[in-house]
Formats: sequence, C-alpha cells, structure tokens
Amino acid sequence: MTWSDGRLCAFDTETTGEDPQTARIVAAALAFVGGGRPTEVFTLLVDPGVEIPAQATAIHGITSEHARAHGRGAAEATAMIARRLGDTWSAGVPVVGFNIGYDLTVLDRELRRHHGAPLTVSGPVVDPHVIDRALDRRRGRRTLEESCRYYGVRHGGAHDATQDALAAARLAWRLARRYPAEVGEVSLARLFDRQVEWSRQWATRLTAYLRSRGQDETVDGTWPIRRLAGASRPERPPA
Repeated sequence: MTWSDGRLCAFDTETTGEDPQTARIVAAALAFVGGGRPTEVFTLLVDPGVEIPAQATAIHGITSEHARAHGRGAAEATAMIARRLGDTWSAGVPVVGFNIGYDLTVLDRELRRHHGAPLTVSGPVVDPHVIDRALDRRRGRRTLEESCRYYGVRHGGAHDATQDALAAARLAWRLARRYPAEVGEVSLARLFDRQVEWSRQWATRLTAYLRSRGQDETVDGTWPIRRLAGASRPERPPA
C-alpha cells in the first residue's frame, strides 16, 4: 500500500473573495475518504461577519442573509476547522486540497484575525494542483474542473465545498498512480518537500515571464501557507 490507498482528509472552503490575505470563510468541508472505511463528511456554514460580495455569491450561492441566519460565528467556526485539521494530522492522515495553499492561507489569516495565532501545519499536505503543474507542462486552464476532466476524474459540482474536496481527493489518488516515482511511492514527508520546491519553481518561472512582458511583479510561491502581506520572508510551517 502507498499513502494514497490509506485514509485521506479532503479539505475545501468557499470564501468572500480571491485574495487569501483578506478573504473570509463562508463554508468549509472536510471529507474523510479511503482506507477501506466509509466516507465521513464534516461541513460548516460560517457567518463571516462581513457582507458577502455579490460576485462571491454568484460563484458559491451563499448570501449574507443566509450566512447570518444559519452560520456559526467566524471565531467559533475557524477554531473548529483548525482543531479538526490538527486532530487529522495528529492521526497521521494527510490533508488533501486543490490549490490548498489558498484555503490554508485564508484559514491562517482568519485565525490571526479572530484568535491572534497562526495556523500550525503539523502533518502532511497533498495538493494535486501543485503536483499537476509541476509534472505535466501542458498549456491551458488548470481549474479543478478542467484538471478532473483531463485526468478522467469525477467531479460532482464546482464551487460546492464538499464536492470540490471529494474531487481533489480523487485527483490526488489518480496522480499518485500516474506518477508513482514522483508522487505515489514516495513518503508523505518527501512529497511535502517536493511540493514546496515545485511551488517555488513555478513562482520563479511565472515571475520571469511577467517581467519579460514588462510587469514588475513577484509571484509568491511559498507553500502551503503564503507569506503574510508585507512580510519579507515566509513563515515556514513544520511538515
């Protein structure tokens, strides 16, 4: 057996915006799959404490009114999510998410905002987006939906936290088999380090490309939690 045959915790969030430095969580899902056991899904609706922009509602369908009426407070909800992730890592289960650097960064900023403490990544993380981007240099869009289509993976519905999480887990399983030497047959600790490096390399290439086009921009390639806005050096979480 390899890590992909064991228990996986797929994680995804829906938020108020695209910038992880300022976005607020409005929904989260942790789906525990594989390992010869039934699937268990934990979902959470969150009142972010701010208005949910119409552009965000158009994507995930959650309005400010619905979140205020039915969601948990942001401080309570973010603490619950962090606790669940911590328990998952303590059990040795990898947390899987597509472009999970976004979700973990949003959660980190929420914890700092409401609790004055960062998110501690204390176990393995697997990001199919980082892996695919490093090992298949095709052109074209690499959204979760497009990546699932490319690798022949079922996706139950875009921009639903539970369905996006489950699709990410299926994609990670498929990539582990497509790339056994680079992904499937390596230890989770080694895979973590590879993803850190792959993300850094991607950011370096993209920064060089943007500057060749006259754009003075530096892409942040820190993973799995991006550096704080204005920070000169990333805060490297333990693996």
